Order: sequence, then structure tokens, then C-alpha cells
Amino acid sequence: MFINMRAESFILLLLFGLNISLAGKNENKSIISGVPWFDNNGKIVSAHGACIVKEKGLFYLFGEFKKDSSNTFNGFSCYSSKDLCNWKFENTVLQVQDSGRLGSNRVGERVKVMKCPSTGQFVMYMHTDDARYKDPCVGYATCDKINGDYIFKGPLLFNGKPIKKWDMGVFQDDDETGYLITHSGNLFRLNNDYKGVTKQVVKNMTGKCEAPAIFKKDGIYYWLGSDLTSWERNDNYYFTATSLNGPWESKGLFAPEGKLTWNSQSTYVLSICGTKDTTYMFMGDRWAFPRQNSSATYVWQPLEMSDGQMSLPTFIQSWKINAVTGESFVVELDGDIIEESNKKIKYKGTWENQLLNDNISDIRSNNKGASISYNFKGTRIGLYGVARPTNGYALVEIQNSKGEIILSNTIDMYCKYPESSLKYLSPVLKRGKYKLVVSVLGEKGNWADKKKNYFGSADSYVSFDKMLIVK
Repeated sequence: MFINMRAESFILLLLFGLNISLAGKNENKSIISGVPWFDNNGKIVSAHGACIVKEKGLFYLFGEFKKDSSNTFNGFSCYSSKDLCNWKFENTVLQVQDSGRLGSNRVGERVKVMKCPSTGQFVMYMHTDDARYKDPCVGYATCDKINGDYIFKGPLLFNGKPIKKWDMGVFQDDDETGYLITHSGNLFRLNNDYKGVTKQVVKNMTGKCEAPAIFKKDGIYYWLGSDLTSWERNDNYYFTATSLNGPWESKGLFAPEGKLTWNSQSTYVLSICGTKDTTYMFMGDRWAFPRQNSSATYVWQPLEMSDGQMSLPTFIQSWKINAVTGESFVVELDGDIIEESNKKIKYKGTWENQLLNDNISDIRSNNKGASISYNFKGTRIGLYGVARPTNGYALVEIQNSKGEIILSNTIDMYCKYPESSLKYLSPVLKRGKYKLVVSVLGEKGNWADKKKNYFGSADSYVSFDKMLIVK
């Protein structure tokens, strides 16, 4: 009993130490793509395959609450924000069911929510499946409160039968008619209460189109989609039409070819309409199989819109939206830069310098347990690195002045092409002295699709370029 009490007291002290080390409030000034996001509790924001619904002045983010151990359904999460930069955890709005289509060892993905204008209810849609992706079906759930506990109702029916599709999205038109979008270019019009389908508007408009999303600007509909490469990112593309019935015209890629939609896959486009402008925000997932909870991140970017065309010509690391005016701005990350050559950085294990033809350089290691460490004073620290086809997972830890670990996260440094950017930014800490330790886990992401095509990294390298210290 004495030993258990001591252990319990130690855990409580550790938790208390974590609480006093974190600033205790959100202070993000921008949307930063490709890094872990932390909620008001200092925990990872886990909301993938997501959508955003604005209700009573707040943005509500719904997504898949992933886990690292498997890809089975772990619940759908809900977060809220006033500025799209800082997120408050609201609820696990749909839990794993006792049995049925969203029971244990089942799949639940691509959660989307709309408010039904005729009933005032919030209706949630999702892809349900078995663990082998052999039993696809679109399901739905309802709730009277946007962040409440949703009740799963079962399959969404069309002509009395379930819609046996997987990747899906939703769209609400200007007249408040609701639509369901599925892979391969299918579009269904929902009935008046959003709980069933009245008509299939478009059938098999395109092949191999996953992660669909539709939005509208100036009378033109835009339909985004992704190629079929499992968890691997690819060059997403889009179609346009002046009517949802079509004809739909292929417009090709909307990000530079070979950049894999800035290393992400589409999930939703949020229109932020303000007093001066409207920003159309592309929402993409940077998957990190199998560490989808701890290491998968988000790529949210402002779309450039002009004459019926949309594009993401450059990757914007840090930017923000004025939710009132609808305007978007690039935000520079302020802080002191610490280069990899700084003599106060301590290297453990084998590290090597790497210089690429395009002048991207860094220090890297695939020596499991190798680490870099740096003592700093401030409120925040960021880590820059170069993602590569041979990179894997890094463990990032922050210790307080007593040597206690107050933050521990894994980050994914894999990409099919060399890409240099910010990979980690800590939550805001109370001003003080800390130590950053980055270690090589010796792990890499590898997976296969339904056709047994294999994807993922060729090695487990961890890359380091520089640090950002916020005082």
C-alpha cells in the first residue's frame, strides 16, 4: 500500500508539474501547417478527415480521433475556436458503439456534420467499414446540440438500401439543400431532414477519386479529389461546373505537380465570408501511418481564386484569417534562430551532414537512440528539418529545469520528395529554462493498399536543420 501511494503521489506531482509548466492558455497567432497542434489542455489535436461548422460565432472542428495502435474506430472528436488558430477540446461526440457498424474493431472515417435547416438538428455522416475495408457503408448520427453526444442511427438509405461507398464528404448549397459526395464522383441529394437520399445527381463522374470536397464561389462549383494511394499523399485535382448536375470539367491539378498537394490529402474547403472578403481554406491531412494520433498533422492553406480557377501555388507555413473581415494574411514566425552548427547543441550517436542538389542541407541520423539536445530559455521552441523518402519518426521531449519530462511527442519526417520546413512547435510554456531532446526512434512508416501495393519510407532517418526559440 505504501508503494502504491508513493507511485500515485509521484504521478500527481508529475501532472501538477506539467500544469504549472504549460502557460495554461492558447496563444497561437497563426495557422501553422505540418506541425502538431495542441489544444487548451496541452494535448494533441486529433481530428482528421475533418470538417468545420460555424455556429453562433464559433468554428467547430469535427474529425477522426485516431490512435497509434491500429486504424480502427476510436471515436469522433470535436474542438471549438474563435480564430481557427487556437482550439478547445469540446467532446468525443460519437463514441465507439457496443456493437454494429461502429463497434469495436470497425472503421469510422471522414466525419462530416451539417445543420439541417428544417429541423435545427445537427446531422453527422461518416464512412463505416470493417477492418479490412470489405464492408463499406455511409452511416449517419444526429444531435440537437453541435458539441453534444451524437446518436448513431445506422446506414444512410437511398431507395431503401445502404450507400455502399467509402471516402465521402458533404456540401450545403445556397438554398440550404444538402448533398452527400462519395468517391469516384458520385453526388446524392439529401431529403428535407437530411436523414435520407432523394436522388442521385451525379453518377461515377470520375474514377479513382477519393477524399472528395465541394465548395461554391460566384456561381461556380468546385469539386476536389485525391488519387488512390492509400495513406500516401498525391497530386490532388479538381473539376468545375455551373450546375451540380454538370457537366463537370476537369481542371487538372491545383498545386504544383510533384509536390503532392504540399504533402497532404484533401478533406474539406471552408468558406470564411467576412465584411471585406471571403477566404476559401483548403483543409488537408498529412497522414503518418501507423502513428496517426501522435504524428499525423494538418495542411490548411488559403486557396487562390481567379476567373473560375483555384490554386495553391506556394506552401505558406504560417498565416491567419480575420474571422470578421474574411481577409487572410501571411504571419512571420518570430524568434531567435539557432543553426545546427551552434556549439551549445549536444550530439549523441552518429550524425552526418547532408547536402542536396537544390541546396537543402541538414544533419541527419538513422542510428536508433541517437539524439540532439539544447538548453534554452523562453516560452516556446520550434524544430526545422528536411523531410525525405528515407526518413522516419523522431521523439521530441522537453524537460523542465529539474530534468523532468513535461512534453513528449513523436513527429513524422517522411516525404516522397525533399522538403524543408518547420516540423515541430511546442505549445506556449511558462517563461523559464528548458531542455529540448530530439531522438531517433528507429521506426518508419510502411503500409500496403487493398491491392497490396506497398508504400512508405525506405529508412528511419531523423533530420535537423535549425531551431526557433521564442523568448
